Amino acid sequence: MINIVLFRPEIPQNTGNIGRTCVLTGAKLHLIGPMGFHIDDKTVAKAGLDYWKELDVTLYGSYEELREKYPDATFYFSSTKGKKFHSEVKFQDNDFIVFGRESSGLPEYIMSENQEQLFRIPMIETTTRSLNLSNTVAIVAYEALRQMEYPNMV
Repeated sequence: MINIVLFRPEIPQNTGNIGRTCVLTGAKLHLIGPMGFHIDDKTVAKAGLDYWKELDVTLYGSYEELREKYPDATFYFSSTKGKKFHSEVKFQDNDFIVFGRESSGLPEYIMSENQEQLFRIPMIETTTRSLNLSNTVAIVAYEALRQMEYPNMV
């Protein structure tokens, strides 16, 4: 199982889509607040459709709370500032993969403390910031699962 972490997500539709991806891949979703919406927001449920009730999700008040709960876990961080590609990370069972806010990504203090665990998805050089958050999570989740030979998947 992989752990998908969203740091202060802002757009309920993205979180709903990511929740659906987590259900269908067997991943656990961790949401770090404050969020830009209420978790019971209809747009979250609509984007996650009827899958939301099957989602294994935990809410945290802060990034530090999550790290304190899992002090020995391996964490990786998605950022356009990462030096290695997502496909170069050697993901393993129970790893945590952290994604930043839609508008601003991860805060500097998290990135500076975790330089070796930063990765990025390759993109062409452009004036746009990055891929959509739910697309990014799907790309990385499936790369991690591919490396683990799609555990418990048919």
